[in-house]
Amino acid sequence: METRTLGTSDVKITPIIMGTWQTGKRMWVGIEDADSIKALKAAYDAGITTFDTAEVYGEGHSERIVGEALSSVRDKVVYATKVFSNHLSRNLVIEACERSLTNLKTDYIDLYQIHWPAGTWNSEFVTVEETMGALKRLKEQGKIRAIGVSNFSRGQIEEASLYGQIDSLQPPYSLFWRWVEKETMPYCVDKNISILAYSSLAQGLLTGKFGPDHKFEEGDNRAKNKLFADKENYQRVQEALNKLRPIAERNQCSLAQLSLAWLIAQPQSSAIVGARNAEQATANAKAGTLKLSADDLAEIDTIGRTVTDNLDDNPVMWDF
Repeated sequence: METRTLGTSDVKITPIIMGTWQTGKRMWVGIEDADSIKALKAAYDAGITTFDTAEVYGEGHSERIVGEALSSVRDKVVYATKVFSNHLSRNLVIEACERSLTNLKTDYIDLYQIHWPAGTWNSEFVTVEETMGALKRLKEQGKIRAIGVSNFSRGQIEEASLYGQIDSLQPPYSLFWRWVEKETMPYCVDKNISILAYSSLAQGLLTGKFGPDHKFEEGDNRAKNKLFADKENYQRVQEALNKLRPIAERNQCSLAQLSLAWLIAQPQSSAIVGARNAEQATANAKAGTLKLSADDLAEIDTIGRTVTDNLDDNPVMWDF
C-alpha cells in the first residue's frame, strides 16, 4: 500500500489506518483479545502500517494489545495514540505519555494527539499553551515524533498552532458524517495538516450489514449514535445504502470498501477503520488500492448528502 506524509513531519502513514477503540473492549460487546491480536497482525500483513489507539480505550488495554501484537515489527509500523482531556496539564501529559510508551512496549510514539479539548467530558480546563508546551518537550526528547489533535474545531486548531506544529486532525468523518468539510478541512488543506478520519464507516453503517430493524446490545455505544438512534436519519441511511450498492457492484467491491475509497480520495484525508477479526482487517486494507472514477466519486458524494444535509450542526456523533 502507498504511504503518505503526515502533515509536515517525516512520518509516513498508510491511507487506511487500523483503529483500535474496540480493542479496548470498554463500550463494546463481543470483543476477544485473541481476535483483536489476529486482526492487528492481519492488517499489517495486508499492507496497513499505521495503527491508532488511545490511553482511554479500555484504560490502556487497547494500547497493551497493540504493543503485544506488533512489537516484533515495531520498526516497520507507525503508532498513533492520544492523551485524554483529563490529562492535559503539563505533568499529567508527561505521565500519560510514559504510560502509553510502557503499554505499547516502545520508546517513542510516532503521533501523539490531544484526544479532546480541555474542558470536555467534565475535565478541568487547561490552556492549550500549557499542553502544547508539554508536547513540544516530549518531541524535543524524542519520545514523540509528531503532534496531532482530535475533535478540535478550526478555531481550536488555530490556537494550538500558535504554540507548536500541528501535523494532524482526527475528526469524525465519513460519507454519512461530514461536519469537518464545512470550515475545518479547507484550513487543514491550506496548512498541510493531515485529516485522519475516525468512524470512517459511520460505526459500521456503511458496511450495509445493519438492516432497518437492527437493535444494538446493551452497552454498545452505537445505540446512542445519532445516525442509528434517530428513526428519520436511519431511514435516510437505508435509502442511501440501496443507491450505493450498484456502484459497489460496478467496482467489484463491498459497500465498506467503496465508502473507504471515497473517503481517502477527499483532500488530505486518510481513513481510520476498526476490525473485530482478521477477515475484516484484510478486507479494509483492500480499499487502500481501490481507485474510483471521477463520475463514481461525484455520484457517491451526491448520495451521501441525502443523509448529511439533514443532520444538525453538532459535531459530536453521539447523544451520551
